[in-house]
Amino acid sequence: MRAALERYFEFSRLGTNWRTEFFAGLTTFVTMAYIVLVNPAILAQAGMPLPAVTAATCLSAAFGCMLMGVIARYPIALAPGMGLNAYFTYTVVLRMHVPWQTALGAVLVSGVAFLMLTALGIRQLILRSIPKELYAAVAGGIGLFIALIGLHNAGIIVSDSTTLIALGDLRSPQTALALAGVILIGTLQVWKVRGALLFGVIGITLAAVPFHLVHWHASSYRLTDITLTAGKLDLRSALHVGLLEIVFVFFFVDLFDNLGTLVAVAKKAGLVEADNSIPRLNSILFADAAATIAGSLVGTSTVTSYVESSAGVSAGGRSGVTAIVTGLCFIAALFAAPFVGIVPTAATAPALIIVGSLMISTLSEISWTEPLSAIPAFLTLIMIPLSASIANGLGFGVIAYACVHILGGKFRRQDWLLYLLAVLFLARFVYVSAA
Repeated sequence: MRAALERYFEFSRLGTNWRTEFFAGLTTFVTMAYIVLVNPAILAQAGMPLPAVTAATCLSAAFGCMLMGVIARYPIALAPGMGLNAYFTYTVVLRMHVPWQTALGAVLVSGVAFLMLTALGIRQLILRSIPKELYAAVAGGIGLFIALIGLHNAGIIVSDSTTLIALGDLRSPQTALALAGVILIGTLQVWKVRGALLFGVIGITLAAVPFHLVHWHASSYRLTDITLTAGKLDLRSALHVGLLEIVFVFFFVDLFDNLGTLVAVAKKAGLVEADNSIPRLNSILFADAAATIAGSLVGTSTVTSYVESSAGVSAGGRSGVTAIVTGLCFIAALFAAPFVGIVPTAATAPALIIVGSLMISTLSEISWTEPLSAIPAFLTLIMIPLSASIANGLGFGVIAYACVHILGGKFRRQDWLLYLLAVLFLARFVYVSAA
């Protein structure tokens, strides 16, 4: 049985083993476990019952991760997406006064649209239309984005009204511990210690105890509370013509966030073929579409691929077993959700910073002396962290790529889909700016 599983997950070809995959799955979970607490807190402001959303968050993440691991066999973890949950609560429910049940219906419609486009091969065409320069820039941009989040969470970088950002107080316990964590994880990686990220997170968590940065908030909930949101979506209202714009935003942002994350993680794991194709692409896209549908049915916002998957890849994860382990951790979190937040930001921030540094290596694949490649790649690279959105960064890159090629006399008929994407991105930016 064990040998058969190793053949199915291609351990030999990928150069991995059970121990490595287990640690990689744990590492991914630790770096994204915050979603178990953050997602319910955001959606609760939309009037959704907190215990129910907590259970829905864990279940949808577990389902998505395990489906990705078993069917697609990739080390990519899924969970309710940050950004989309904020749009769900603050824009759709609170500003537009749409009931959360109707908003969940819109999430379901967008998930079904994903599934249909996957079956028709359109999402695959979109992915293949993205130039390789933008692939590399997306991976590097996500690296900068992850590192910026880590630096901010650690207090190393803080907001500043004059310069936008500034250096924080390096003497504060949280910031000092985070810096120590960067050094600890970096040293472990220099010595090629497997699971360096996980060990670093655990080590800093233990070191944070004397500084009272580790907090236990023991509370409980009944798993049956999920019935307060499960199956409560209002599909009929979501199909109303006036709500199509909501469905479009859920669909559009998730589409390109997913594609960007997929490309970045697959590239980092060395799973992208020489011709820029990604094996089992249909299975990957099916998994995230099915996860979004499942999430809407149990009661949470759009489920998407997580850039924190890069942490598991950096820890050696290469197969679907990494994602399965992460999914099992989310199931465990269903029963231990009150304690998931025990890991302080001083411990998770160093992991994000280190992962960010590792993802920058893809930038060497870009021809920086060639404006046709450099300008779109740079805009993609810089706009992902500065706009806090993979979709925005990719949008700027695609528009710039189309413009410099067309106006520079380098128009190619085979790039018609990319030019169409540029028009769609431009329309989205105009719409968002006018909204």
